[in-house]
Amino acid sequence: MNNQKVWIIIAGFIGFTGVALGAFGAHRLNDQLSSEMLSIYKTGVLYHLIHSVAILAIAFYGNKLLYKSAMMFVIGILLFSLSLYIYAQTGNKLFAMITPIGGIFLLIGWALIIFEGLKMKSES
Repeated sequence: MNNQKVWIIIAGFIGFTGVALGAFGAHRLNDQLSSEMLSIYKTGVLYHLIHSVAILAIAFYGNKLLYKSAMMFVIGILLFSLSLYIYAQTGNKLFAMITPIGGIFLLIGWALIIFEGLKMKSES
């Protein structure tokens, strides 16, 4: 299986889980969580879905150098969004302390895209 196909599948899986977790939050947690905790959960879903689309764009673009960005996004989603999902449901602040680490991975992913863009040769 080639890298492009793998990243398309990963993007699809991450997008699928983002929608499923968003629906779970809207339908099952809406009455169980405070508005503050529901907002935290929704932030996790938002970042989860935005970065699933970014991974899909990278996969369709097919530039192997951008796959490092996609990997940073996957790690970032796992650490950032997952920690917010768990924190919102448990209130355990240990999980909230993991969130910024995930945010750093997301930022690294975007920075790698910037650096790859700067290295590209301009077309006249």
